[in-house]
Amino acid sequence: MATWSEAEAREIVRRHSGREGPLLPILHDVQAAFGWVPPEAVRVVADALNLTRAEVHGVVSFYHDFRAGPAGRHVLKLCRAEACQSMGSEAMAQMILDRFGVAWGDTTADGAVTVEPIYCLGLCSCAPAAMLDGEPIGRLDRAVIDDIAREVGR
Repeated sequence: MATWSEAEAREIVRRHSGREGPLLPILHDVQAAFGWVPPEAVRVVADALNLTRAEVHGVVSFYHDFRAGPAGRHVLKLCRAEACQSMGSEAMAQMILDRFGVAWGDTTADGAVTVEPIYCLGLCSCAPAAMLDGEPIGRLDRAVIDDIAREVGR
C-alpha cells in the first residue's frame, strides 16, 4: 500500500470516468491503493464526481468494507454470521479481542493487527471461521488463536 498521493487518487478516478455509478469502484480502488480512504481522497472523489464531501463520506462510513483510518500491518476478519455463531464464534471473537486488547474495528497500539467483523466468509462447514490478510482460517479454537497471535507478532 502506498502513502497518500493526490496524483494517484486522480488517476484512479480517471480510470473510472465514463463509467455508470463509479463511486463504489473508485472507493474500492482508493482503499486498495492506500489501505484506507483518507479524507483527502474523499475531497478528490467528491470534486471529480460533482458530489458533496458529505455524500462521499456517507458512503465510506455506511459500508463496513471501507476504512476511514489506516489498518494495521495485518488484518484479521472474524465471521459473525449465524453458522459461525452456532459453532462458538462469539467466544472465540472475545478471546481474540481480549488477547489483542482491542474492540471491533480497532488496531493494536503497535499497529500490528486490526480486528474487523465480517458477516460471512462462506466457510460455514469449517465454522467458526476467520480471515487473516486475505487467507481463510477455519475451525477457530484456542490453538488456532495462538497460531494467529504468533503470526502477527503478538
